[in-house]
Amino acid sequence: MAPVNVKRICCIGAGYVGGPTCAVIALKCPNIIVTIVDLNQARIDAWNSSNYALPIYEPGLDDVVKQARGRNLFFSTDIDRAIQEADLIFVSVNTPTKKSGVGAGFAADLNYVESATRRIAAVATSSKIVVEKSTVPMRTAESMRTILEANSKPGIRFDILSNPEFLAEGTAISDLFTPDRVLIGSLQTPEGKSACQSLTNVYANWVPTNRILTVGLWSSELSKLAANAMLAQRISSINALSAICEATGANIEEVAHAVGKDTRVGPKFLRASVGFGGSCFQKDILNLVYLSESLHLPEVAAYWRQVVTLNEYQKRRFSKRVVDTLFNTITNKNIAILGFAFKADTGDTRESPAITLVRDFLSERAHVTIYDPQVEESQIWYDLSEALPDVPVEQIKKQVTIAKSALSAAQNSEAVVVATEWKEFTDIDWRAVYDTMKKPAFVFDGRMILDREALRQIGFEVVTIGRGDKL
Repeated sequence: MAPVNVKRICCIGAGYVGGPTCAVIALKCPNIIVTIVDLNQARIDAWNSSNYALPIYEPGLDDVVKQARGRNLFFSTDIDRAIQEADLIFVSVNTPTKKSGVGAGFAADLNYVESATRRIAAVATSSKIVVEKSTVPMRTAESMRTILEANSKPGIRFDILSNPEFLAEGTAISDLFTPDRVLIGSLQTPEGKSACQSLTNVYANWVPTNRILTVGLWSSELSKLAANAMLAQRISSINALSAICEATGANIEEVAHAVGKDTRVGPKFLRASVGFGGSCFQKDILNLVYLSESLHLPEVAAYWRQVVTLNEYQKRRFSKRVVDTLFNTITNKNIAILGFAFKADTGDTRESPAITLVRDFLSERAHVTIYDPQVEESQIWYDLSEALPDVPVEQIKKQVTIAKSALSAAQNSEAVVVATEWKEFTDIDWRAVYDTMKKPAFVFDGRMILDREALRQIGFEVVTIGRGDKL
């Protein structure tokens, strides 16, 4: 079969993955019409806003949208029309961890994937290439193919591909411009390989062909879970060592630097912190745990579960260290939390360690003031109400204040806790911060970004994750 020459692309889902990915495809492929669709009218309105107040924050994304929107990049809620006109359809919808039913707490909720698949089958009037872009459990493509074939119209063919994203929030645009690899999985049939070539030709507009990897469908699905699980494993490994460093007086930065000099290990993802967050790592590991258990591999499931267990331990350990250091009580004390996003250069708060810290501090009856340069106030209140489902939001607001700057957050506080590695936190006038705080003034650096000795010279008591005070 000759590969389809893709002239129109539809992306179902205008979120963190679909939006940036297909915006870059439109920029790099001016001859392809790209339409990103979503049921959420407010989200589409934001993508179409005249002042480019986009619904997600990602450095460089607004420049991409400015160049391509209205030329060959469009955002719409008219899902049916976009499906009908497209040659290739990306399914890039949310796949959260199930909260109830079979596999609750571990398995991915594929409700949105199934809904999108059924919509495609119902409205498509010509053959399509359908691409899994969402992170999904293994063999999801098989379920999608079954639904499409059972509901398709006569003479219409659907070919399924897996094309997982490997983006890091905060660097997504540069990741898309110069990816380490683009992975495309297909059935190893003539039709599957032809569909795979069609998508390969799209990416080949800017990605060197030696970085476009074509594999089997199931290998592609597992590779995404494996990549995130192994990255998270490295973080939990270095965080486990940070606990030993604090107990012995070793310096986790020195340990990580020494270990990372081994070319077999390398330096990336060896930075200790209060814990990993985001939409992918925990969800994908729990997905892997559920997969392992369903395949009757309990030892494998236990191995991967421990990565998440260690991450939760690291967050609890850090919040306990704050309480212990503040004379074993923070009741009625003022704690400033700098950063609420799960990492710098994003407004995403999903699974953010800051949420756990605030929850723990509130349970100790502290007063918490939060500052983050990108996270919306409404998102903070939503996350805290989710984390404390038994506490009315009015009660939470009695203990929590949201500040407009780091300096105002720290005012009259006993301690400042750095929970996100925003660069601006390294540029704060820490002398001015010290002058506004109660004494002794404590700084807890959960991201290892601050100059510990400079802060001590100002007068702060400084606690850095992965650093003990033994000589």
